[in-house]
Amino acid sequence: MNPAERVAFFLVIDLEATCDEGKLLPSKQMEIIEVGAVLVEGDTLAPLEEFQSFVRPVRHPILRPFCTRLTSITQEQVDPAPTFPEVMERLRRFLDGRTALFCSWGEYDRRQFRQDARYHRVSLPLGERHLNLKQAFADQLREPPCGMAGALRRVGLPLRGTHHRGIDDARNIARLLPWALGREPAPPRDG
Repeated sequence: MNPAERVAFFLVIDLEATCDEGKLLPSKQMEIIEVGAVLVEGDTLAPLEEFQSFVRPVRHPILRPFCTRLTSITQEQVDPAPTFPEVMERLRRFLDGRTALFCSWGEYDRRQFRQDARYHRVSLPLGERHLNLKQAFADQLREPPCGMAGALRRVGLPLRGTHHRGIDDARNIARLLPWALGREPAPPRDG
């Protein structure tokens, strides 16, 4: 994305998915268990609305202890949750016809969305365009890519909420938009 390009809305998304330590759960079998999204106004970069939903996994319906430790998402939260196709329909209704540029911190979220959509044979309500904010942030600051928590520290912002929870991470990533888009200058590096 050209930093000068104006976008009506940004949809900052962070996903959490089933996982385990090592390769015990192959990445091709991971499933989304939480979708967190913040709709951001394109000109002001002000958060407008939020979307959050847990998602019931169907391939590996029992969360591994590592997954719960990492994400704080429990079995009791995903068991009654809607399935991926239902959550995609809810996300479509949330967007209410608005065209928003799908953004995430890195490529993982886009790949996981596509993987789950293929498995469930549903279309995504996100369009084809995607902005990798991790890379955009690194490009703007002319530094190597870093994690979201490191990016917050780099610009002097505290991490809010619970790290590795979709909605909290989406909120934090939305706070990094001014730097990722080049609308805020990078603070000088310490040392």
